Amino acid sequence: MKKTLAVLLYTGLVALANPALADLAKAEAMREGDMKKLTFHGTAQPAGTAEFSAFDGSPISLKAYKGKWVLLNFWATWCAPCRKEMPMLSELQTEFGGDDFEVVTIATGRNPPPAMKSFFDEIGIDNLPLYRDPKSGLAREMGVLGLPITVILNPEGEEVARMRGDANWASDNAKDILRTILGRDTAG
Repeated sequence: MKKTLAVLLYTGLVALANPALADLAKAEAMREGDMKKLTFHGTAQPAGTAEFSAFDGSPISLKAYKGKWVLLNFWATWCAPCRKEMPMLSELQTEFGGDDFEVVTIATGRNPPPAMKSFFDEIGIDNLPLYRDPKSGLAREMGVLGLPITVILNPEGEEVARMRGDANWASDNAKDILRTILGRDTAG
Protein backbone atom coordinates (compact mmCIF):
# COMPACT_ATOMS: atom_id res chain seq x y z
CA MET A 1 0.00 0.00 0.00
CA LYS A 2 2.79 2.44 0.92
CA LYS A 3 4.61 1.68 -2.33
CA THR A 4 1.44 2.32 -4.37
CA LEU A 5 0.88 5.62 -2.58
CA ALA A 6 4.50 6.62 -3.12
CA VAL A 7 4.25 5.85 -6.87
CA LEU A 8 0.99 7.82 -7.15
CA LEU A 9 2.43 10.78 -5.24
CA TYR A 10 5.62 10.74 -7.31
CA THR A 11 3.66 10.52 -10.57
CA GLY A 12 1.41 13.38 -9.49
CA LEU A 13 4.33 15.63 -8.57
CA VAL A 14 6.10 14.85 -11.82
CA ALA A 15 2.89 15.59 -13.76
CA LEU A 16 2.74 19.04 -12.24
CA ALA A 17 6.35 19.70 -13.19
CA ASN A 18 6.35 18.23 -16.69
CA PRO A 19 3.55 16.22 -18.38
CA ALA A 20 6.00 14.30 -20.64
CA LEU A 21 7.98 13.15 -17.61
CA ALA A 22 4.73 12.14 -15.95
CA ASP A 23 4.04 9.74 -18.80
CA LEU A 24 7.52 8.21 -18.34
CA ALA A 25 7.03 7.84 -14.57
CA LYS A 26 3.63 6.25 -15.14
CA ALA A 27 5.10 3.92 -17.79
CA GLU A 28 7.92 2.92 -15.45
CA ALA A 29 5.43 2.04 -12.71
CA MET A 30 3.52 -0.22 -15.16
CA ARG A 31 6.40 -2.64 -15.89
CA GLU A 32 5.67 -6.35 -15.42
CA GLY A 33 7.29 -9.58 -16.63
CA ASP A 34 9.92 -9.02 -19.35
CA MET A 35 9.33 -5.28 -19.17
CA LYS A 36 10.82 -5.15 -15.66
CA LYS A 37 14.18 -5.25 -17.50
CA LEU A 38 13.32 -1.90 -19.13
CA THR A 39 15.30 0.65 -17.14
CA PHE A 40 14.06 4.24 -17.21
CA HIS A 41 16.65 6.96 -16.63
CA GLY A 42 16.05 9.65 -14.01
CA THR A 43 17.03 12.25 -16.59
CA ALA A 44 17.28 11.88 -20.35
CA GLN A 45 20.72 10.83 -21.60
CA PRO A 46 22.44 11.95 -24.78
CA ALA A 47 22.05 9.48 -27.63
CA GLY A 48 24.80 8.69 -30.10
CA THR A 49 25.63 11.00 -32.96
CA ALA A 50 27.74 8.63 -35.08
CA GLU A 51 26.47 7.94 -38.56
CA PHE A 52 25.38 4.48 -39.60
CA SER A 53 24.35 3.22 -43.03
CA ALA A 54 21.12 2.57 -44.85
CA PHE A 55 21.01 -0.78 -46.63
CA ASP A 56 22.25 0.88 -49.83
CA GLY A 57 25.28 2.29 -47.98
CA SER A 58 24.09 5.89 -47.76
CA PRO A 59 24.86 7.59 -44.43
CA ILE A 60 22.15 8.31 -41.89
CA SER A 61 22.05 9.36 -38.24
CA LEU A 62 19.52 9.38 -35.43
CA LYS A 63 18.90 13.08 -36.21
CA ALA A 64 16.64 11.81 -39.02
CA TYR A 65 14.17 10.72 -36.31
CA LYS A 66 14.04 13.90 -34.24
CA GLY A 67 10.46 14.81 -33.47
CA LYS A 68 9.45 11.15 -33.00
CA TRP A 69 9.61 8.66 -30.18
CA VAL A 70 11.98 5.89 -31.31
CA LEU A 71 12.35 2.32 -30.15
CA LEU A 72 15.94 1.71 -31.29
CA ASN A 73 17.06 -1.91 -31.46
CA PHE A 74 20.67 -3.03 -31.92
CA TRP A 75 20.87 -6.56 -33.33
CA ALA A 76 23.01 -8.95 -35.41
CA THR A 77 22.32 -11.75 -37.87
CA TRP A 78 24.08 -14.30 -35.63
CA CYS A 79 22.07 -13.33 -32.51
CA ALA A 80 19.43 -15.98 -31.63
CA PRO A 81 17.53 -13.73 -29.17
CA CYS A 82 17.43 -11.04 -31.89
CA ARG A 83 15.75 -13.50 -34.26
CA LYS A 84 13.20 -14.31 -31.55
CA GLU A 85 12.25 -10.70 -30.79
CA MET A 86 12.40 -9.14 -34.28
CA PRO A 87 8.84 -10.26 -35.24
CA MET A 88 7.58 -8.59 -32.05
CA LEU A 89 9.34 -5.36 -32.96
CA SER A 90 7.74 -5.60 -36.39
CA GLU A 91 4.35 -5.95 -34.71
CA LEU A 92 5.03 -2.78 -32.71
CA GLN A 93 5.90 -0.91 -35.90
CA THR A 94 2.68 -2.11 -37.53
CA GLU A 95 0.56 -1.11 -34.55
CA PHE A 96 2.28 2.10 -33.39
CA GLY A 97 4.44 3.34 -36.28
CA GLY A 98 3.55 6.72 -37.74
CA ASP A 99 4.11 10.43 -37.31
CA ASP A 100 5.05 10.19 -33.62
CA PHE A 101 6.72 6.76 -33.29
CA GLU A 102 9.12 4.53 -35.20
CA VAL A 103 10.87 1.22 -34.56
CA VAL A 104 14.45 1.56 -35.85
CA THR A 105 16.62 -1.55 -36.18
CA ILE A 106 20.40 -1.35 -36.64
CA ALA A 107 22.58 -4.40 -37.28
CA THR A 108 25.84 -3.67 -35.53
CA GLY A 109 29.21 -5.25 -36.29
CA ARG A 110 29.88 -7.65 -39.14
CA ASN A 111 26.52 -8.26 -40.78
CA PRO A 112 26.83 -8.64 -44.55
CA PRO A 113 23.85 -7.01 -46.30
CA PRO A 114 22.80 -10.27 -48.03
CA ALA A 115 22.71 -12.02 -44.62
CA MET A 116 20.66 -9.17 -43.17
CA LYS A 117 18.15 -9.40 -45.98
CA SER A 118 17.95 -13.20 -45.60
CA PHE A 119 17.46 -12.80 -41.83
CA PHE A 120 14.45 -10.50 -42.39
CA ASP A 121 13.08 -12.63 -45.26
CA GLU A 122 13.30 -15.87 -43.25
CA ILE A 123 11.27 -14.43 -40.37
CA GLY A 124 8.87 -12.43 -42.55
CA ILE A 125 9.92 -8.89 -41.64
CA ASP A 126 9.14 -6.27 -44.28
CA ASN A 127 8.34 -3.12 -42.29
CA LEU A 128 11.58 -2.43 -40.41
CA PRO A 129 14.68 -0.70 -41.75
CA LEU A 130 17.79 -2.69 -42.68
CA TYR A 131 20.29 -0.22 -41.21
CA ARG A 132 23.91 -1.19 -40.60
CA ASP A 133 26.56 -0.06 -38.15
CA PRO A 134 29.41 -2.15 -39.60
CA LYS A 135 32.19 -0.66 -37.49
CA SER A 136 29.93 -0.42 -34.41
CA GLY A 137 30.59 3.31 -34.12
CA LEU A 138 27.08 4.19 -32.94
CA ALA A 139 26.87 1.05 -30.80
CA ARG A 140 30.15 1.89 -29.03
CA GLU A 141 29.13 5.51 -28.56
CA MET A 142 25.86 4.38 -26.96
CA GLY A 143 27.50 1.79 -24.71
CA VAL A 144 25.99 -1.26 -26.40
CA LEU A 145 27.54 -4.32 -24.78
CA GLY A 146 25.92 -7.56 -25.86
CA LEU A 147 22.89 -7.98 -28.08
CA PRO A 148 20.09 -7.28 -28.37
CA ILE A 149 19.92 -3.85 -26.77
CA THR A 150 16.79 -1.75 -27.15
CA VAL A 151 16.72 1.95 -26.35
CA ILE A 152 13.79 4.35 -26.21
CA LEU A 153 14.54 7.85 -27.51
CA ASN A 154 12.30 10.82 -26.85
CA PRO A 155 11.34 13.27 -29.65
CA GLU A 156 14.37 15.41 -28.73
CA GLY A 157 16.58 12.44 -29.62
CA GLU A 158 17.61 11.66 -26.04
CA GLU A 159 17.70 8.22 -24.43
CA VAL A 160 15.02 7.84 -21.75
CA ALA A 161 15.03 4.05 -21.24
CA ARG A 162 17.09 0.96 -22.09
CA MET A 163 16.63 -2.80 -22.11
CA ARG A 164 19.45 -5.31 -22.15
CA GLY A 165 18.48 -8.64 -23.71
CA ASP A 166 15.39 -9.75 -25.54
CA ALA A 167 11.82 -9.26 -24.41
CA ASN A 168 8.27 -9.90 -25.50
CA TRP A 169 7.70 -6.52 -27.14
CA ALA A 170 4.32 -7.72 -28.42
CA SER A 171 2.99 -8.32 -24.90
CA ASP A 172 0.01 -6.34 -23.64
CA ASN A 173 2.25 -4.83 -20.96
CA ALA A 174 4.85 -3.62 -23.49
CA LYS A 175 2.13 -2.11 -25.66
CA ASP A 176 0.45 -0.41 -22.69
CA ILE A 177 3.81 1.08 -21.67
CA LEU A 178 4.30 2.44 -25.20
CA ARG A 179 0.75 3.82 -25.31
CA THR A 180 1.44 5.62 -22.03
CA ILE A 181 4.74 7.05 -23.26
CA LEU A 182 3.08 8.20 -26.49
CA GLY A 183 0.12 9.71 -24.61
CA ARG A 184 -2.35 7.39 -26.32
CA ASP A 185 -5.36 5.75 -24.73
CA THR A 186 -4.16 2.68 -22.77
CA ALA A 187 -7.58 1.03 -22.99
CA GLY A 188 -6.57 -0.67 -26.23
